[in-house]
Amino acid sequence: MVVEPRTDPALTAEADDDVLRVEHLRTYFFTRDGVVPAVDDVSFRIRRGEILGLVGESGSGKSITARSVMRLVPSPGRTISGEVWFRGQDLLDMPERDMRHIRGAGIGMVLQEPMTSLNPVLRIGDQVGEMFIHHPERAPKSSVLDAVKDILAKVRIPDPARRVTEFPMHFSGGMRQRVSIAIAMACTPDLVIADEPTTALDVTTQAQVLGLLLELRRELGVGVLFITHDLGVVAETCDFVAVMYAGKIVEYNDVESIFANPRHPYTKALLRSLPRLGERLDQLPTIEGQPPDLGDLPQGCAFAPRCPAALERCGVEAPQLVPMGERGQVSCWVAENEIAAMSSTGGES
Repeated sequence: MVVEPRTDPALTAEADDDVLRVEHLRTYFFTRDGVVPAVDDVSFRIRRGEILGLVGESGSGKSITARSVMRLVPSPGRTISGEVWFRGQDLLDMPERDMRHIRGAGIGMVLQEPMTSLNPVLRIGDQVGEMFIHHPERAPKSSVLDAVKDILAKVRIPDPARRVTEFPMHFSGGMRQRVSIAIAMACTPDLVIADEPTTALDVTTQAQVLGLLLELRRELGVGVLFITHDLGVVAETCDFVAVMYAGKIVEYNDVESIFANPRHPYTKALLRSLPRLGERLDQLPTIEGQPPDLGDLPQGCAFAPRCPAALERCGVEAPQLVPMGERGQVSCWVAENEIAAMSSTGGES
């Protein structure tokens, strides 16, 4: 029996705007030591041509969120609830054979380290061309080899006719990452998930890779989920930002508001940790303490033990995301009090 994927009529009607909508996503790891809520009630949306930056410390749940969208969560992890709407269909309800068509053709993915994501014993042309083999409906009318050369040229690989015959070891780190982008973009997907694509690259190569992603976004109108811990990259690249901590989104807003007027103490602490040109310091400010053990979260707000502004309420009751402005949200008792105080005096929230 063929199971038809569930369709969201509201999202179908908005297909020209939204490429991805995630609702109350929960992905837990079921270990011998207990249950680890790696992604806990996460919601966000990405419109066509929009870049959403997903930021936070290592272990905050960024990459597992991306893997949950792609349904590639490693064992013993499992997505236990939520909805992931793409092209009007809930990916979590979709049969695996249909999901395989979404991966690559509908959603492309650029991984963090291209030396491990690219196969070292296959030629570059074969690895890029493999996308058309797995997705024949997206195969070009011309030869696959010509299409591979075209996509390599589009990502600024010089002399693509020669480079298709070479192996990943013949490419620099930045060039390998361009190949990864070429693989992700080969079938012109509607959404690209870039999981820390500039990590371990020098700043010049980082700028080239970011410029390439922005150029492809402008030319093809793809939506991008950009996962990073580098707030400087976020400021240059993203339209909206979701800040994650301990498996939850604690603040969400447009990039200008996040940098000009952050509300959550964790967001403020991350921004204070950024080096600034012309500022001389003996040492950079840091966030005291360590991120919590997701298998043994504290009562109340997970950030409370590290928060200099924590209230008594923060240690006993977990806050929920509340609206802030047109599309902003924040999950913090301190921020809620500040917003309420400003609203009562007629100030901007």
